[in-house]
Amino acid sequence: MATAQQERPGGTAQSLWRRLEGPGPLGSGAGYYLILGATLALTAIGIMMVLSASSVESISLGDSPYSAALKQTVFGIIGVIGMFIISRINVRWLKRLAWPGIGGTLVLLVLVQLMGKRVLGNRNWIDVAGFSLQPSEFAKLLLALWMATILTKKANLLHNWKHALVPVVPMGLGVAGLVIWGHDLGTTLVILLVMAAALFFGGVPTRIFAVCGAIMTAGAIGFAVTSANRMCRIYAWVGQTPPECSQDADFTYQVQNGLQGLASGGWLGVGLGQSRQKYNWIPEAQNDFIFSVLGEELGLFGTLLVLALFAVLAVAIFRVVIRQKELFPRVLAGTIMAWLLGQAALNMAMVTGLLPVIGVPLPFISSGGSALVSCLCGVGVVLSLAREEMRPASAGRPRWTVRRPAAAQKATKRKAST
Repeated sequence: MATAQQERPGGTAQSLWRRLEGPGPLGSGAGYYLILGATLALTAIGIMMVLSASSVESISLGDSPYSAALKQTVFGIIGVIGMFIISRINVRWLKRLAWPGIGGTLVLLVLVQLMGKRVLGNRNWIDVAGFSLQPSEFAKLLLALWMATILTKKANLLHNWKHALVPVVPMGLGVAGLVIWGHDLGTTLVILLVMAAALFFGGVPTRIFAVCGAIMTAGAIGFAVTSANRMCRIYAWVGQTPPECSQDADFTYQVQNGLQGLASGGWLGVGLGQSRQKYNWIPEAQNDFIFSVLGEELGLFGTLLVLALFAVLAVAIFRVVIRQKELFPRVLAGTIMAWLLGQAALNMAMVTGLLPVIGVPLPFISSGGSALVSCLCGVGVVLSLAREEMRPASAGRPRWTVRRPAAAQKATKRKAST
């Protein structure tokens, strides 16, 4: 005779889901502090690694070895302040910024192509008030905000493909087109990921989502095929070197040296600041390939720590997303989650050779002020939603409690008095 209750089919999956979902809406606020702690830890690791990875190149250019790290620290402070300010704002108020935000993004992206700076073949930067700004980084967050606003207004019409795809897909492709105009395929892929995530969390029917996915995939392939540089990178990734690529730079050089750095780190690493690959062996060591320097200096345990922090961030944000009962915060938080974690996955896959080199920075860790501020502001949006779960209503009643009709309350009082 069975002495314990037999587990029903699917019970293990349901138990795992309940663990991911966490306790009730008015829990201890663990999700808020997990998101905040993981974000601050990743940002601190990023500033430390930027200092280590950029010091040698800064000295060779005649600059202070601390110049890049100090700049990253300043932007980190700005981003953290912005994150805390946004976390204190009701996310629904951000709907007012959707149209001005996307309009300003389009204007800046056009100005970048007309008067921006070209760095390493990409035209992504524009000087504003003495600072070098990368509008495409802020476009990810502002596009997510705009799409969440539009999909919320069309919530009852998304079964119709015209309302599901227009104007969301044309606007997303327009932003992606302006970015690819500057020859930045990596950021373009992330923007397409943002658009796909918004449609997914918006509840667009599967058949429409599949058609949209096919369109975006075809566009990404088209962007790759139309560029000789990108095709050479793809050929190098699959182990081929056609004649038209043999005269150019060695497209496997960066990946090979990045993998060598990861391999030489071993279990515990060669020591913080002791990387040998950063001595101009890895191009852009403080940017796209900073994960390789991290693995060389901090070893396997260092890379696993970063992976664990991203995993904590993923689970905590996911718990916030699935608790949202309104469409707007669910789409916005879900899209931010897909953006941050998807970009991190693309970067680490690129560094380890699982994907071609496409130029995607590692969120919170790679050097870049615009990227860091944008990511921290995105986390601020999620923190605002996580705070709502801890905040009781003004009368001391949980915000999720449904007020009963006045007649029912009076009837209860009369019954109690009798």
